[in-house]
Amino acid sequence: MAEALFEHIAYATNNGRIRPTITVLSQKSPNQNVRIWNHQLIRYAGYKTAEGVIGDSTSIAFTEECIKLGWEPRYGYFDILPIIIQLNDNPPKLFDIPDHLPLEVSIRHPHFDWFEDLQLKWYAVPIISEMSLEIGGITYTAAPFNGWYMGTEIGARNFADETRYNVLPRIASLMGLDIKSNQSLWKDRTLLELNTAVLYSFKEAGVSIVDHHTAAQQFKKFEEKELAAGRAVTGDWTWLIPPLSPATTHIFHQTYHNKVEKPNYFYQSKPY
Repeated sequence: MAEALFEHIAYATNNGRIRPTITVLSQKSPNQNVRIWNHQLIRYAGYKTAEGVIGDSTSIAFTEECIKLGWEPRYGYFDILPIIIQLNDNPPKLFDIPDHLPLEVSIRHPHFDWFEDLQLKWYAVPIISEMSLEIGGITYTAAPFNGWYMGTEIGARNFADETRYNVLPRIASLMGLDIKSNQSLWKDRTLLELNTAVLYSFKEAGVSIVDHHTAAQQFKKFEEKELAAGRAVTGDWTWLIPPLSPATTHIFHQTYHNKVEKPNYFYQSKPY
């Protein structure tokens, strides 16, 4: 199973030309249950220290489980975590991802030379691996899948959220913005430049990514095709709008029936 997941990473990465990919492991049965403990196959570690959090705060609990299983922490901001697989009630097993597999993009800005000094980077492929897939009454508890990133996922959430890497204040200060006053709109101006840097860096590195305006236009074409076929478009509005400038997209001004359809992916309780 670990080899299949490594193959998924390599095939999906495709030297930067990201391929939407799914790997479906054995279905759930009374005698068999496969779980991948990772939220995503590639994810950065998070460490809780006396000086504060180092790395990705959303990974703290999982990182601690990896350490319990023998993984050696490096206490860096971008340490790639191993993969943990569990079969039935057997002890989980830990597998280090070969160094050559994860593709990472160093973040720089097209105009601010100092941006590189921040030493930010992010992995190229978001491979969700903790959800279960239901098809025709059959459940697959381990069926990792990926598309490619929308820039705001990295620039407006992973880097920007106060509970994640929280880099906005530092960038705003380097931009010379007044971070003591909300009226300076420093967060908005910083978010724009941070997202510009993410899109620019991925493009320069030859890695697939889409901006939120293009993604919204693509979704509008999808809606039109579904309407022409007599099918209603369902979805969670809060997930469909981008976290940056949502009102500039048509999605913001639409309503969607959040009906659960199958086949579909569903959250499942963590095994740890």
